[in-house]
Amino acid sequence: DRVLDMLRSLADITDGFSTDQLTHSLQTASRAERDGADDEVVVASLCHDIGKAISVPGHPQIAAAILKPYVRPEVHQMILVHQDFQGAHYYHHFGGDPKARDKHRDALSADEWTLAEQFADDWDQKAFDPDYDTLPLEHFEDRVRALFASAKLF
Repeated sequence: DRVLDMLRSLADITDGFSTDQLTHSLQTASRAERDGADDEVVVASLCHDIGKAISVPGHPQIAAAILKPYVRPEVHQMILVHQDFQGAHYYHHFGGDPKARDKHRDALSADEWTLAEQFADDWDQKAFDPDYDTLPLEHFEDRVRALFASAKLF
C-alpha cells in the first residue's frame, strides 16, 4: 500500500511535462503491458519514477533500490539506468550528452542493454501523451501487491 501511495503522490508532480508523473508512469506501464511485457517489467515500468516522490535528481537510484529485492537483475538495471537511456531523446535540449547511455555499455549484459533500450525508447519516452488510452492505477494494483509481497533477495 505504501508503494501505491507513493505512486498516487506523483499526480502532484509535472516537471514541466504535458502529463503529471502518475499519468506518465501509468502510460509507461500500459505501453509495456500492451507490448507483452511480463509482470515484473510492467510493475517496474509503473514504478520507474517513484523516486521522484523523494528526489527528482536521484529518482532512478531510489526507484531501483525500492525494486531490487523484488525483480530479476535485468529489470533492476533497466530502472537504474533509465534516465541516461531516456536522455537520448532530450538531453541535447539541456546541454547534456544525448549518448549518455553509452557509459553503461560495458556494465550491462546484452539482455540488460536490450531491455533498458526497449524501456526507454518504446515505453518511457512516448508516455507523455494526454490523449493516450491510459490504464488506471486500479488495473495494476493486484500485480503491485503481488510483486512487493515476496522479496527475492534479503
